[in-house]
Amino acid sequence: MASARHPLHPGGSDVSRRRFLCLCAGAGLGAAACDHTHAGRPSRTGEGARLPDAERDAPGSPDWRITSTGPPEAIAGYADRVSVTPGEECGLFVSTTAASFRVSAYRVGWYGGALARRVWSSPPVRGRVQRAPRIEPETRTVRAGWGRALTLDTAGWPEGAYLLRLDADTGHQRYVPLIVRSVRGAGRTVLLHAPATWQAYNRWGGASLYAGASGAYAARSLAVGFDRPYDADGAEKFRVYEWAAVVLAERLRIPLAYSTGIDVHDDPAVLAGAACVVCLGHDEYWTPEQRAHVTRARDAGSNIVFLGANTCFRRIRLRPGPDPAGRTVVCYKSDYRADPCYPSRPALVTTDFRAGPAPDPESSLTGVLYEGYPVDAPYVVHAAGHWLHDGTGVRSGDAFPHLVGVEYDRVTPASPTPRLLEITAHSPLVSAGRPSHSDSAYYTVPSGAGVFATGTMRWVEALVAGTGELGRDHRMDARTRAFVTRTTENLLRAFAEGPAARHRPAPHANAHEVYRT
Repeated sequence: MASARHPLHPGGSDVSRRRFLCLCAGAGLGAAACDHTHAGRPSRTGEGARLPDAERDAPGSPDWRITSTGPPEAIAGYADRVSVTPGEECGLFVSTTAASFRVSAYRVGWYGGALARRVWSSPPVRGRVQRAPRIEPETRTVRAGWGRALTLDTAGWPEGAYLLRLDADTGHQRYVPLIVRSVRGAGRTVLLHAPATWQAYNRWGGASLYAGASGAYAARSLAVGFDRPYDADGAEKFRVYEWAAVVLAERLRIPLAYSTGIDVHDDPAVLAGAACVVCLGHDEYWTPEQRAHVTRARDAGSNIVFLGANTCFRRIRLRPGPDPAGRTVVCYKSDYRADPCYPSRPALVTTDFRAGPAPDPESSLTGVLYEGYPVDAPYVVHAAGHWLHDGTGVRSGDAFPHLVGVEYDRVTPASPTPRLLEITAHSPLVSAGRPSHSDSAYYTVPSGAGVFATGTMRWVEALVAGTGELGRDHRMDARTRAFVTRTTENLLRAFAEGPAARHRPAPHANAHEVYRT
C-alpha cells in the first residue's frame, strides 16, 4: 500500500497542494518486519518489558486484521474485565464450534504503518460450544455465564489498547477488546476508552439498551453486563470510534496513558496531573462520578478533548453483577420512574443528564449539547485562523462533505456554557426536517486548561477516510482525512504541552455573535 493512501498517514493523492500545507508530518511507511514473539506465556523481562519509545519502534505485525468472521456461532468470546494493569491475570471465555482455537494479543499502535504488534499468542486450546445465554426477566439483561476457557497472564504487556484475536481452526475469527491500563497519567495524555458505550449498543444475545430481540424499544434491556461477547466482529465500536485516534496519538510519540471511563469512575488517580484527557469518538454513557472526576481534572489544569459527539449524554449507574468483573451498566432512560433510585436519590436516576429529576446538561463540561440523529452534512470551517488549523491552509467557509454525522452537537447559548468559548466550525444541516447547525468549540477555564469538542461523531472515522480500512467512510475523502489529521495533530501536540491557555491564544468568545442571541 502506498504511503499516500495509508490509513492514518497524512495526505493523499487527491489532496490539493495549494490548500493543504505541511501535511507530511509523521513517520513514513516502512516495510514491516516479521513478528518474533513466540506462542506461550509472555516474557516477564523481554518483549513486553519495553520503554514506551522502544515499544513504538518495535516491528509491527500486519496480520492483525480479521479475514473471516464466519457465522455467529463459529467463535466468540469475552474477557472477565474491561481492563487490567500490566501483569494482572485476565480470564477469557470462549464458545466455538471448532475443535480448537488460538488467541493472539495485538497491541494497537503505529508500528511503522503496521498498526499493531503481536505481543503474545497461545498454544492451541480445546474448543467447545458453551451454553445459550440466559435473560434476567426484571431488567432483560443478557448473561452468557460461560465457563472459563483460559487465563491470560499479562506480565510484560505494555500499557495500551489491545485486540485479542480468537482464531478457530476452521479459519473463522473474532476480537475481544482489552485495555492494559495505566496506573499513573501525570504529564501524559490519557486516552479514555468507552466500554460502557460499547456495551450499551451490544446486541449479542438479543438485547441492548436500545432494543430487545423483537427490535422493539419497549423490549430493550434496562441493564447490560460485561459477561457476554460483543456482537459483529467483537470490537466494532472500538474499531470505528477509537482505534484510529489511538494509532495517531502513538504516531505523534507524545507521552500516553490508557484507561477507561469505568476505571475513572472507580479511581480517578490516573487523571492526577495529566496533561490532557481524550474522550474518544463515541463516549455517550457516563456515571456522575466519572463526570465529576473529569471536571475536577479540567479545573486542576488538564486539557480535555472530545473527539466525537453525543458525549456524556446518558447518566448511568454501575452495580455489581454475577460476572467476575462485577460490573453491570444500568440505564432506564425514558423509564426512569422505574429506576430504584427514583425518587429517593434523583441525582443517580439513570436517564439523560439534561433530563429530570436532576437536570445537569453536559454542555457545562463539553461546551456543546447533543442535538440530533441522523444527519449527513458538510463540516464548515468558521474560524480559519484558529491555531487548531495551522498548516491546513483552510479558509473560513471551506466545507468538507459528509464529515458531520451521524450524530451531532451544537453550542446552545441558553444551556450552561463556558464563558470563554469560541465556535471554530459552524455547519448548517437539516435533521429530521429541522434546520440547525453542528458546532466545533474551544474554551478555556481559570486553571489554564483548554477544552475542544468536534461536534461530530465522524471525526475519528475521518482519520482513515478514503482508505477502506473500516469498510465504510460515509463518502468522506482524502482531502477530509488530511484536514482532520492535521487538526487533530495540532490539538494533541498543543494539549500535551500542559494547560493550553498558558501557551496558545485565548479563545474569541463568539457564541452569541454566531447565534445572534
